[in-house]
Amino acid sequence: MTLGLAIGFVLALVLALVVGALAPGLLRGRQREEASPLPSAPTSALALAEAEAEYQKLLEAARTEAEQIRRTAELEAKEVALRAQEAAERELAEKRAELEKMRVEVMRKENQLAQRAAELGRRDEDLSKKDRWLTGREQSAEANAKKAEEVLAAAHAQLEKTAGLTADQAREQLQAEVIESARKAAAGELQRIEAATQAEAEARSKSIIATAIQRYASEYVTERTVAVVPLPSDDLKGRIIGREGRNIRALEAATGIDLIIDDTPEAVIISCFHPVRREVARLALTRLIADGRIHPTRIEEVVQKCESEVEQQCKEAGEQAIFDLGLGKIHPELVRMLGQLKFRSSHAQNLLQHSIEVGFLAGAMAAELGQNIKLARRAGLLHDIGKAVDHEVEGSHAAVGAALCKKLGEAPRVVQAIASHHGEEPAQSILDHIVDAANVLSSQRPGARRELLQSYISRLEELEKLCAGFPGVERAYALQMGKEVRVLVENSQITDEQVVLLSRDIARRIEDSLAYPGQIRVCVIRETRATDYAR
Repeated sequence: MTLGLAIGFVLALVLALVVGALAPGLLRGRQREEASPLPSAPTSALALAEAEAEYQKLLEAARTEAEQIRRTAELEAKEVALRAQEAAERELAEKRAELEKMRVEVMRKENQLAQRAAELGRRDEDLSKKDRWLTGREQSAEANAKKAEEVLAAAHAQLEKTAGLTADQAREQLQAEVIESARKAAAGELQRIEAATQAEAEARSKSIIATAIQRYASEYVTERTVAVVPLPSDDLKGRIIGREGRNIRALEAATGIDLIIDDTPEAVIISCFHPVRREVARLALTRLIADGRIHPTRIEEVVQKCESEVEQQCKEAGEQAIFDLGLGKIHPELVRMLGQLKFRSSHAQNLLQHSIEVGFLAGAMAAELGQNIKLARRAGLLHDIGKAVDHEVEGSHAAVGAALCKKLGEAPRVVQAIASHHGEEPAQSILDHIVDAANVLSSQRPGARRELLQSYISRLEELEKLCAGFPGVERAYALQMGKEVRVLVENSQITDEQVVLLSRDIARRIEDSLAYPGQIRVCVIRETRATDYAR
């Protein structure tokens, strides 16, 4: 209603404005007509009629326009009212939806609170029941304990009465029986340990004997022990043997080798574990075959010449190695023995070349560390000099080489580096570590030893995996091309006493499970750390 009255008031106001705007014009027209001279009566009447008609047209146009304006205003007013109503309805709907959500949320929370309250009530009831049950059990346990004490006291009294012994006497008798039983068990265990120790000692002695035989034969099993000498024809085999075998016996006696003449076509085989003797025999036999004169006297002459030549070759090879490394004067005996390494090899690696390489590597590392370069090269070149000494001297090649160098006047630091380059003696200076590291680098570089890379890696992985399989072992590392394995254990699981047994068990497991050249050193490390902070 209020909106309709407002619309009517607006329309009336618009119509009044239109009429007010048109009325002055009409009045001024009439006044001009009245003021102007009247030409004639018909003309005045005609003009008046036209003015009246014009007035009616204008009035009608004004009314029409006012009606259109009124309708337009009504439509706009209705449209505004409709939009306002729709907005109000939307807002009302949103408010209702929001209120409905709030009502649902409130109801959900009320349900949750009710469920929680019911659960808490059940828990209280359960706790009360458990409390009452525990109280009853405690009382029952106290009663049973008192009853058990009474029964035990009665049993003790009855036992003492029956046995005729007091509790102290029975305890002493039981201790004596236990001690006697323990002694019997200990005696049996002692016999078992003695038997096991004896068996182990026999196995270890066999291993030591095998190692000694191996050293007598050669420093390494994989070293070459034979040489093949080609023949122009098989007819020479008979001449080499000689009448009733005198030629072959003379050659073997002069050189200390074994000459094998078999069905191999146009070839004979020289077998000897001493590489220098084998080289002398090869040169002598080659020259005898080329000369054609093969008899005992000629054999002895040729062998003596070949020994001198090989000796000279060894001397020249040793001097050349010393010259290449830029070293000073070295005892002639060491020079000769150093040259003999030219005819020895380890895993197909020539020992003289290996020694020269270790000398260069040791000098390079000494230069980086600010140490004496010449001294490092000298120790690196002589570190394997013990391998030139045969089985006449007992001990490892490191110990033999150190004793030999000490005897021939080498510096104490060089002697110590040679003795400790395999860890047989503790390192005492940086030079010892340099020589050890250079030896490992030379022997473990790719292609240095005769072993396929894949088989080498597989052997190390198997060794580490075997050691890591023992309980309490944290990590295991294979070092020195698999010649040493270091095992780190958890100090919370392995005691100091168990470390000794663990190293022994690992060594026995390696012997039983793996195939490897030489020997493997098992080093088990147990470390205890204590950490604190000064604040």
